[in-house]
Amino acid sequence: MGPAHIAVVGAGPSGLACALMLARQGRRVTVFERFHEAGPVGAGFMLQPTGLAVLDHLGLTQAVAAFAQPIDHIFGREARRGRIVLDIRYSDLKRPRQALGVHRAALFKVLHDACLAAGVGFETGREMVAADRGVLTDAAGVRTPAFDLVVDASGARSRITGALPRPLSFGALWATVPWPGDPFDETALQQVYRGAAKMIGVLPVGSAPHAKGRLATFFWSLKSDQYYDWRLAGLEPWKEEVRSLWPETAPVLDTITDPDQLTLARYGHHTLSRPHGDRLAVIGDAAHSTSPQLGQGVNMGLLDAFALTRWLAREPGLDWALEGYARERRWHLSLYQALSYGFTPFYQADGGLLPWVRDHILGKVARLPFAPRLLAATVSGTLLDPRPKD
Repeated sequence: MGPAHIAVVGAGPSGLACALMLARQGRRVTVFERFHEAGPVGAGFMLQPTGLAVLDHLGLTQAVAAFAQPIDHIFGREARRGRIVLDIRYSDLKRPRQALGVHRAALFKVLHDACLAAGVGFETGREMVAADRGVLTDAAGVRTPAFDLVVDASGARSRITGALPRPLSFGALWATVPWPGDPFDETALQQVYRGAAKMIGVLPVGSAPHAKGRLATFFWSLKSDQYYDWRLAGLEPWKEEVRSLWPETAPVLDTITDPDQLTLARYGHHTLSRPHGDRLAVIGDAAHSTSPQLGQGVNMGLLDAFALTRWLAREPGLDWALEGYARERRWHLSLYQALSYGFTPFYQADGGLLPWVRDHILGKVARLPFAPRLLAATVSGTLLDPRPKD
């Protein structure tokens, strides 16, 4: 059976999904979380067909879908002339399947409840900073007993791996807001661009536990080093700029009355060349992170969790299982890291050349006969299709 007692560091989607799969294999699993109470971090996101395939495997898709909003397409236009820049539809997939707009609290609740039901143990308020042959050390210097395996799912700035993502200049301000209704399309992620330096988005995310009504995630592209200047300037000048680019967002902006309602997400790019070590596996953003332009982050982490647990089940030798996990994920990850790195400057960058190419050339290419299926496959994560077959 391989490792019997496993530690998972981090109670995000990747960590919880991995812990649940391991527990269902009959292993004893303990999740360590740095916060004093395990809970969701961040706003809404899109569960792509790849991530949904992992939830299918877990039998949790319907539970998540009860909170979520089906997404049929992704639509983007240029602010000044209204030129359509992006129009991607999931119906163009070879095997059509809608994405789901999901609030992180909804996915957390479903996964966390399933983990508790499967007997997963939780230790909170412990930030793990090192792993050595199955022994974890927390920020206070307290060491754990040795585990047969440690799974690092602690995020892009994991202190266990010590990897430092190369910072990207642009981040984004995110907020959860009430769903604004018409004229917004409840089945679409909608975006408006001004060059590549200004981007606004509204994503319907359904509902969240303990929240009233339907919700949306609102985001605004912003350079990370401009965040404090943005706060000092106050909300009104910023709201005026947003309204000038996308007047229909006025009802959304009316619900934002405090800058603390908006959280700055800073992005970085890195990929571990070897996402495993001595009694250590690294999954999710701890192993690979990038800009969210292709919306793959959570989905990649779920795929990592599935691949790792499948190899642990099929290969009793731990070293062979970890090598198999890394090999299975290598090409899909490499492709999407390269695509994200290449596409990001067309949507978040200074200068005018790349957005001009995006608006005048890529938009036309996207209307060629082969393009709709290729674009749909790209955003759905199904290039080099990694989805579980069982």
